[in-house]
Amino acid sequence: MPVLMVSDPKTGKTQKVEVDESRLSPLIGRRIGEVIDGTIANLPGKKLQLTGGCDKDGIPMRPDVHGGGKKYAILSGGVGYKPERKGERRRKILRGNTVTPETLFLNFKIVEAVEKADRLKVKKKN
Repeated sequence: MPVLMVSDPKTGKTQKVEVDESRLSPLIGRRIGEVIDGTIANLPGKKLQLTGGCDKDGIPMRPDVHGGGKKYAILSGGVGYKPERKGERRRKILRGNTVTPETLFLNFKIVEAVEKADRLKVKKKN
C-alpha cells in the first residue's frame, strides 16, 4: 500500500497518509517539483508539492535523473549518496524523477492553503 508523507514547513510536523492503489493513479506520471491538489492526501484546501520518494527496494527518486525507471549514475553527493571522504564518487542505482506504479513512498510538502489565496483574491477585487 503506497504511503504519502506530507510535511508542513510552518509547523515542522509530518503526517503519514496511507493511500489505496486506486487513489494513486492520478499521481502516476507526475514529476518531482509539481504541485497537486491536497484531496489525494485527505487534505482538501491545500496545495502539495512533490519533493521525492522511493520504491519498494528503497531506491530513492532523484530530481536530475529523467524518466521513471532505475538508472546507474556516478554521484559525488546529494540524494542517494553521502560521501565519506572529500572528492569521493560512487556509482549508485537511482530512480528517475517521474512517479511510476513501482513507487511506494512519496514525499510532499504543503506549499499553500487555498483558503488564504481565495481571500486575497477577494480583497484585491474590491
